Amino acid sequence: MQIFKFGGASVKDANGVKNVAALLQKVGYKNTLIVVSAMGKTTNALELVIKNYFENKTELQSSLQEVKKYHNEILLDLFDPDSYQDEKHQVFKKVTSFFNELNQFLETNKSPDYNFVYDQIIGYGELISTLIVSEYLNFIGLRNNWIDVREHIKTDTYYRSANINWEETQQRISSNFNKTVLNITQGFLGSDPNNFTTTLGREGSDYTAAIYAYCLNADSVTIWKDVPGVLNADPRYFENAQLLNKISYREAIELAFYGASVIHPKTLQPLQGKEIPLYVKSFLNPEAPGTRIGKNITLEPMVPCFIVKKNQVLISLSSLDFSYIVEENISEIFNLLHLYKMKVDVIQNSAISFSVCVDNIYDNLDKLLHHLKAKFKVTCHENVSLYTIRHYNQNAINQIEEGKTVLLKQLTQETVQVVSK
Repeated sequence: MQIFKFGGASVKDANGVKNVAALLQKVGYKNTLIVVSAMGKTTNALELVIKNYFENKTELQSSLQEVKKYHNEILLDLFDPDSYQDEKHQVFKKVTSFFNELNQFLETNKSPDYNFVYDQIIGYGELISTLIVSEYLNFIGLRNNWIDVREHIKTDTYYRSANINWEETQQRISSNFNKTVLNITQGFLGSDPNNFTTTLGREGSDYTAAIYAYCLNADSVTIWKDVPGVLNADPRYFENAQLLNKISYREAIELAFYGASVIHPKTLQPLQGKEIPLYVKSFLNPEAPGTRIGKNITLEPMVPCFIVKKNQVLISLSSLDFSYIVEENISEIFNLLHLYKMKVDVIQNSAISFSVCVDNIYDNLDKLLHHLKAKFKVTCHENVSLYTIRHYNQNAINQIEEGKTVLLKQLTQETVQVVSK
């Protein structure tokens, strides 16, 4: 059993869908499950729909219409529209049915919970993309079975970053999966105990592939991307990025933890548990070796690895009476960070100060600061960048510090982190 995951960039248009089909024919698709993300920038477009739903109802339908138009153009490029008039093919009707479901939710929803609403709307990107890919593969003779992932992956109700119910998920996949055919399903999605849609966090499609690999005891997982494999730096932000040929699970988990965007942080744990190798390859050059991630592999080549996280928040605290910041204070601070769902990326403390760099994912910064100011002197820097270098050298540090104001710097034996403006 092999698991293939295709991201949004690989199916951003009709040519992308056709390339997926050509890739499957080239590398083989026997005993294969394909996990597919939303097409192109659909997730961003649906986030605008959600924003308009809450903040600007007059623009709601026009933003939704843009999503419909985008997918309709892909359908027209993939299929002869005349074939739908005589009922030979139902894909247009099936896609319309999904959009009708979405419209019905927008009209009837009573929940004011943003995170719940987000998950109910955002998942249509994956549902529609996989339907289109599945129907196209069937259309050209690659027979396949479309799976609603929400029937398999069960989670709690922590919307937008749901936790897997592994026991129920394992049972459902084991008892409802035909390994002998080509299967296609959605990344990123699951469902809660009441069958409402949940999501696994942005870039969660990689995690979906790993969940299936674990539950099916797959031989391998391959993530197909528009880059040749895992690079030592994001080429959008760093020049001269190099391909990493081999990485250990541990090193990959470190890179993911610090924010390397090529691999979702949760993806690697289930694969490591069963020693399932992960490959990251280019869908533009599918026969190239890409990157292999596995057990007890030395980083090859051994070069500094650069990661940057933008739009972070640096909060620095000191006691109002110049007393020590002790365990009791730190415990209270972390309780507040947990309460307001702040993702902590760096901490640094001294006798009378405590600094933390956080990701304000849930937009709770003002509430947190108000709470902290009751007991501490607070300095806050928004829109800072957090740079992390694994296997650093001085040249690498100089490269990221040049022309910037360094607000915080922390070094360990293998890793340096710099927060800068």
